[in-house]
Amino acid sequence: QVQLVESGGGVVQAGGSLRLSCVASGRDFSRMMMSWFRQAPGKDREFVAGIDSASVTYYLDSVMGRFTISRDNAKNTVYLQMNSLRPEDMADYFCAALFGFSENYNRDIDYNYWGQGTQVTVSS
Repeated sequence: QVQLVESGGGVVQAGGSLRLSCVASGRDFSRMMMSWFRQAPGKDREFVAGIDSASVTYYLDSVMGRFTISRDNAKNTVYLQMNSLRPEDMADYFCAALFGFSENYNRDIDYNYWGQGTQVTVSS
């Protein structure tokens, strides 16, 4: 069983930065694809960024160049550095994991493990 715990959310002004962290319990973290999803009120959950076991990264178009996903396998942790935040980035952010890889990495149904979420508020 894998447990994911996110941290790092908060309130920031537009243009500011936040770094989210997600710590995974259990073994074999290095074999897992790790991703961040977000869900704003009244909207569907959407893929934001992912990193596979080879550290290849994937991004939602609207965050490319502003957000960076990374992983530290020694610490069983994945990070999401968010810069130049916009009001439209405001949402609950969730860490998700699956073993191996999915070509449909941007679909939430492909992920087996989820964190509880951390809230990001961006004031304009």
